[in-house]
Amino acid sequence: MEPTRTTDRDATFEARYAHTTATTHNHLTIFGIDLTHSPDSWPLDAAYLGLTCEPDPATEDDEPPAPAEQALANRPRILVRGVAGSGKTTLLQWLTVATARDELPEALAGLRGRVPFLLPVRRFARDGFPEPDGFLAAVGSPDAGTQPPGWAERVLSDGRALLLVDGIDEAPEDTREEVRQRLRDWTARYPGTVCVVTSRPSAVPHNWLAAEDFTELSLAPMSREDIAAFIQRWHRAAAQRRPADLDRLGHYEHTLLNAVRITRDLGRLATNPLMCGLLCALHRDRRGYLPNGRKELYDAALSMLLERRDRERAMVATDGVELTRQPKIQLLQKLAHWMLLNGRSEMDRDTAVATLAEHLPAIPDAARQGGPEDVFQHLLNRTGLLREPTPGTVDFVHRTFQDYLSARATVQRHDFRLLLDHAHHDDWEDVIRMAVALARPDECASLLDGLLAPHAGVRAAEARHRKLLATACLEHATELDPDVRARVQRFTRDMVRPSTPSAARALGWIGPIVLEMLPDPAPASDDEALLLAITATSIADDMAIDYLTGLRDRRHHDVRAQLAGAWRHYDTARYAREIIAHLDPVELYFPVADLEELHTLRGLGGRPHLRVSGHFTPDQLIGGIAPAEGLTRLWLAYDLGVSMEWLSAFPKLDTLRVGRRLPEVSGVPDGIRVVRL
Repeated sequence: MEPTRTTDRDATFEARYAHTTATTHNHLTIFGIDLTHSPDSWPLDAAYLGLTCEPDPATEDDEPPAPAEQALANRPRILVRGVAGSGKTTLLQWLTVATARDELPEALAGLRGRVPFLLPVRRFARDGFPEPDGFLAAVGSPDAGTQPPGWAERVLSDGRALLLVDGIDEAPEDTREEVRQRLRDWTARYPGTVCVVTSRPSAVPHNWLAAEDFTELSLAPMSREDIAAFIQRWHRAAAQRRPADLDRLGHYEHTLLNAVRITRDLGRLATNPLMCGLLCALHRDRRGYLPNGRKELYDAALSMLLERRDRERAMVATDGVELTRQPKIQLLQKLAHWMLLNGRSEMDRDTAVATLAEHLPAIPDAARQGGPEDVFQHLLNRTGLLREPTPGTVDFVHRTFQDYLSARATVQRHDFRLLLDHAHHDDWEDVIRMAVALARPDECASLLDGLLAPHAGVRAAEARHRKLLATACLEHATELDPDVRARVQRFTRDMVRPSTPSAARALGWIGPIVLEMLPDPAPASDDEALLLAITATSIADDMAIDYLTGLRDRRHHDVRAQLAGAWRHYDTARYAREIIAHLDPVELYFPVADLEELHTLRGLGGRPHLRVSGHFTPDQLIGGIAPAEGLTRLWLAYDLGVSMEWLSAFPKLDTLRVGRRLPEVSGVPDGIRVVRL
């Protein structure tokens, strides 16, 4: 398509649009930063914790996890998958703000000068995607009415757009094919556009956009270092508000850092930004005490936001409505349940008010204080759980709270048939898991049996999914008849014998319970052992280490490489002691992503082949790799951003492997062969 010249009017408008866009999106909700001094948000540039991307688990790509800016570099079309709370929206917000401000890091220099369009799918789930000139109006941009006619079309046609499509999973399943077709049309019509799309992992199949040359990446769980950095930054942000407990924040930070290191359940919960933020807020709110388990965590979060929020602020009812915690929860559940039934993650304000009007007579504590409009405004302004993303619409501050509240509503209504009728739909997975945690023992047993039973209209693949979901739910059941637990495990035992690498990785979705069902690895062939290793290392829980010890003495290279590459998911010292120390080093590259791993490997006597998959300075590597004469091959999977003269410190080094997405290296000493992967 022939480029069109940017007019002076376009340029003037773009400068204003860039300022508005950066201002609009330059904030994050950080739950409970300070209940006494609202709002519970923080500037994006102060709060953003760099996220990490890794190749999608269904691919055979062996690239190590990398910072998002490095993983996204020079990739014009990307589908990023991530679980609820993993930071998908935050990543796109950061890209939007950094592009609008012209503050992108060097790795993303290719995006400089582009015009960002952040398009949340939930806004278009009902009416479909707008045409380009309707982008700004559809997302409620204040600049929508002043954009020059045809401006967005010109930006896209000239190849200057950065299209950020957030939340494919927010579109109803029966409309996702329309979304894909629109993305296909756009990529064909505007080939110069850079496009980043996000989704929950199971919302769309793998290679969903492969024909359009989209690379698939996944947001990696937060590492131990990420969790520690988040906790430190959270407490630093809280301290900057000079709260009444300023003198205790340092103690809270220290005790929480210790707790997530040594308490397995807390460590598992803290692996995404949302849950880590909740843990920080609750730990502080409860003066060092934390609830155990996901259900208890959400209950405590609701108590903090709905009950303590106004009390800590010493607020009085300025709107004539003053509700206690339970009526607020009941009313919020009605809104969440409506969204669940209608496949939405956003609703019109009028629909929300009408929904409350329908249910207010049954909640007298709320009904006597005002009409549905008054109660809606109170919930919006005073709960911290609802927001107005655009005028006239309302949603929950995070989809996780919507899922939890809709699960509560469904359990209270004893509507388990509703759950069973939708159990094979990906956007109901978290609702069903939470329902199992909330249900009484007999209800829980009935729900799990229903997942195992044949269901009308369900295809074979969907029936398999339902059975695996039953297994995944076991860890959430606080009380369950042992016969039911045994029945679930018996029905699914043969399903945890994967036949392909992608199937093996998918089993990690079930969680630690699958480790009880995997077969003894001792008699397995090498090919079978590799699949078992892939499944076990897909479970980021130290319980997996016990199973992996049965694979550590294998000589098969791919099995050893799988075990070595999983180090970052587990306790460094224990994994090194029980797994790394036992792996035959022949032709095996051992990964090091941080100083703790580097020093731990040095304590094991070093290894001849290393893969650097984290940021180090040359001095750190020279001091950490010992004995220096023992290193013969080095694989750089991370751009250190320096010349390579420092490699002369390793006299026996003969090969330098460079990741295929890294820039050209320079200064490599004579005698070292450079291999670009």
